Amino acid sequence: MRILTWLCLAALLAAPVIWFVTEPAMPFATGDPRLQDNGDPARGQLIFAAGDCASCHATPGQKDRLKLGGGLALASPFGTFRAPNISSDPVDGIGKWSAVDLANALIGGVSPRHEHYYPVFPYPSYTGMRLEDIRDLRAYLRTLAPVSGRPPPHDLFFPFRMRRLLGFWKVLFFREGQTQGPVSSDPVLARGRYLVETLGHCAECHSSRNMFGAIKPETRFAGGTDPEDTGFVPNITPSRIGNWSEADIAEMLKSGNTPNHGRVGSSMAEVVTNMAMLPPSDREAIARYIKTLPPRPTPHP
Repeated sequence: MRILTWLCLAALLAAPVIWFVTEPAMPFATGDPRLQDNGDPARGQLIFAAGDCASCHATPGQKDRLKLGGGLALASPFGTFRAPNISSDPVDGIGKWSAVDLANALIGGVSPRHEHYYPVFPYPSYTGMRLEDIRDLRAYLRTLAPVSGRPPPHDLFFPFRMRRLLGFWKVLFFREGQTQGPVSSDPVLARGRYLVETLGHCAECHSSRNMFGAIKPETRFAGGTDPEDTGFVPNITPSRIGNWSEADIAEMLKSGNTPNHGRVGSSMAEVVTNMAMLPPSDREAIARYIKTLPPRPTPHP
């Protein structure tokens, strides 16, 4: 009885701490003057392309990449995730969202309903986004057609369907507002870092993950089994593509052609479609930054 009493007391004392730690934190309050809905849709279109938004959120089975009804199924060791509707539909999409709502999602990984997002939505990378880019992205999304209908909910194994537990994941693996990679005074490298590490979230695919679904730092950009556990993502550090020049990388991002007369495929073909929309200076910045990555061995399956 004494042991049981102490266990009950410990549980009572721990409950408020657990509740506090797992509480979704909203980085921005309603009406934040930095996030007025006055973005530039033309610039937002480039942010949309750099962020690969259509690759996940376009409705499968149709050709229009701007019909953002969601529904793409993403298999994982935790179950099946399904990309949500992010069209301008006010009921089934995000038509009622403000720039503050979008910023809280991208930077904090928190929904307007004050729920944690699963990191299959790559907010651990997007968290470093500039607020002006979020304003512009919001303005562009509003120009796109609404798509009615919501995809099926995530189909996850217990206990992963308990979103509140993601608060613990964030404590361990999420650093709000931080962009990975070394800071550089070279404006081209700085732009490349932002495009690769934040907007393009390249490490989210080109890295291996631990048992909790977080990127293993020692495999960052070194490839490995893909997040859906259905294939193998290539190593893009100098250990694998060290003989590629900056021009080779920039050309691959524009056309999909590799310097060995090959062509990228699978999900990278979608990335190329998006990267080809960017100005040449952005592809050149990405290429320069990729060339500075530290060489890392490819993880074994």
